[in-house]
Amino acid sequence: MTSAVQEGSLLWTPDAAFIEQAQLTRFMHWLNDDRGLVFSNYEDLWRWSVDDLDGFWRAIFDYFAIAADGNPETVVAGDTMFLARWFPDIRANYAEHVLRHEARAAADEIALYHSTEIRPLSTLTWADLGGKVRAVATRLRAMGIGPGDMVVSYMPNVPETAIAMLAVTAIGAIWSSAAPEFGAAMVLDRFRQLEPKLAFVCNGYSFNGRIFDRRTEVAEIIANLPSLEQVIRLDYVDLEWAPCTLPATGFAELLAAPAVPREAFRYERVAADAPLWVLFSSGTTGLPKAIVHSHIGMILEQLKNMGLSCNLGPGKRMFFYTTTGWMMWNSVISALITGASAVLYDGSPTFGGVDMLWKMAAATGTTSFGASPTLVKNMHAAGIRPKDICDLSKLDMILLGGAPSTPETFRWFYDHVKEDLWVSSQSGGTDLCSGLVTGVAIQPVYAGEIQARALGIAADVWDDAGNSLVDQEGELVVTRPFPSAPLRFLGDTDNSRYHDSYFSTYPDVWRHGDLAKINTRGGVYIYGRSDSTLNRYGVRIGTGEIYRPLDDIAEVDDALVICCELADGAFYMPLFLTLRPDAAWTEALEARIVSALRTKASPRHVPDAFVIAPGIPYTLTGKKMEVPIRKLIMGVPAEQAASRDIMARPELLDWFVQFAARPEIAERRRQKN
Repeated sequence: MTSAVQEGSLLWTPDAAFIEQAQLTRFMHWLNDDRGLVFSNYEDLWRWSVDDLDGFWRAIFDYFAIAADGNPETVVAGDTMFLARWFPDIRANYAEHVLRHEARAAADEIALYHSTEIRPLSTLTWADLGGKVRAVATRLRAMGIGPGDMVVSYMPNVPETAIAMLAVTAIGAIWSSAAPEFGAAMVLDRFRQLEPKLAFVCNGYSFNGRIFDRRTEVAEIIANLPSLEQVIRLDYVDLEWAPCTLPATGFAELLAAPAVPREAFRYERVAADAPLWVLFSSGTTGLPKAIVHSHIGMILEQLKNMGLSCNLGPGKRMFFYTTTGWMMWNSVISALITGASAVLYDGSPTFGGVDMLWKMAAATGTTSFGASPTLVKNMHAAGIRPKDICDLSKLDMILLGGAPSTPETFRWFYDHVKEDLWVSSQSGGTDLCSGLVTGVAIQPVYAGEIQARALGIAADVWDDAGNSLVDQEGELVVTRPFPSAPLRFLGDTDNSRYHDSYFSTYPDVWRHGDLAKINTRGGVYIYGRSDSTLNRYGVRIGTGEIYRPLDDIAEVDDALVICCELADGAFYMPLFLTLRPDAAWTEALEARIVSALRTKASPRHVPDAFVIAPGIPYTLTGKKMEVPIRKLIMGVPAEQAASRDIMARPELLDWFVQFAARPEIAERRRQKN
């Protein structure tokens, strides 16, 4: 992908000035001054943060001056990790903590930078944002929306969506979002579980220069949500709305409401276990899980994660390429909770040129640039060298997420973006809307390595028997409670689905579902989902271990590997490949791939079959669909194995269905059964 680099090679060391200005350093100084605690390094700080949960999370509460009613004396209550509740005797509001920066900010200080394919780059000051949120929140109250009411959104990544989310949560109502590229069936799979009272919708969106009309989808969604009472419509594209079967209000009309002074507005402080928002699992199989997060959980976690782990605060600007259907959208908006600015973009990441996102970063003075490793791979393939075309002098951090990052991905940024740069890979997920393993601004960066376990997160790697592992691959687990764990899943009245999702493997220990390794210095490697782990003859292989050697094979464009267990103890592991347009599959190419896998990984990494496919299936959020394809080939019916609505290229499912129906594959299934 770029210049050769060995896993774990030292790539960057922060200088004294960077360390001294880091939010983490300031927190450590405060712990010394206010609590009399001295930590010589991050590992010692992390150890204290998980050994003394009450002490650490109360320190977060006090350091960030969380505004709340009630008594914060009890930090965590509950006899087990599964039943833990945080600050049970207080009432607080997430949106209040975001918008309290309006009082601090200068009149011209920017809260949001935003652009789309059809809107030029513009800004909203903190005063603009606060005023618009209060106007919408006040109108929602007048429309009968209040604490505990469910509000859903089918809107693009534009300021109106951020304003709507903050307004909804400011009055104690519950927010949930789906991106407008989702089909109606996929949206209804989610929103039917919520029984929403009000919906924000758009008439269309733009992607790669094409306008997509969503009026039919909106009508179908509205018609199939019987709980819905009112609709708020955003005129995002130039398409005229048809009459609505429910009372409908234009978003512009909400913003035209009389201004509400900051001092006159009342945030609805809610109980610690009151829902803030509902996120959904990817829905690759089965009905998506409706994951409920709390106000206090997100306040604590986002202040800690965005402030201490991502080094954000006033003067910083965060961008991450995302849609409103992914938890990273919630995370980008949560950058505001630290006083940093959020940079929003809606559309194709290459519209107007493959270097478009870098030019936007330069124009906005972005300090933290976020993207998936897949996007980086595409930039490399296009020959992009951002440092040659953009002024990235303000950029000091790269945030990689959404998939495991290779050493070559890390190195690409130092070769092509900036030599003095904190490249941070972090991993967590929708389940907690944050990270379990994270970046540390005061520590060196090693190739392919996530720097550390997150503060307050007792992450470990275990074998099947529950033994802790060092420098060995195993299951990523969390052994002590953490505040951003879900409150519950909607519709899961006895918590059985919640328990089975995380706590069924190890009693009262969170099994995250990732295959990981923690080394002796506390660095972490993520090798992919453990439920897509390749288990060949008792040896567990992360799919990333197959993909990385392929990066050096120029003819290979992309790949997907699965492993199916057979009843006689054997395994079938095909490797699906797509080739670059100028390449052809030959015996010589196969031999080179086999040699690369044998020498850079092991003989066990060589697949049983190479299959040239017309494309590699990804979800809309850029995740390879390893588990659904494995289920399909194991004989699970297509409608149960995968949802076309979550696929970036739904037509690929038909090819894999036909592959699974081949006689030789059917014979392997008979061996299994």
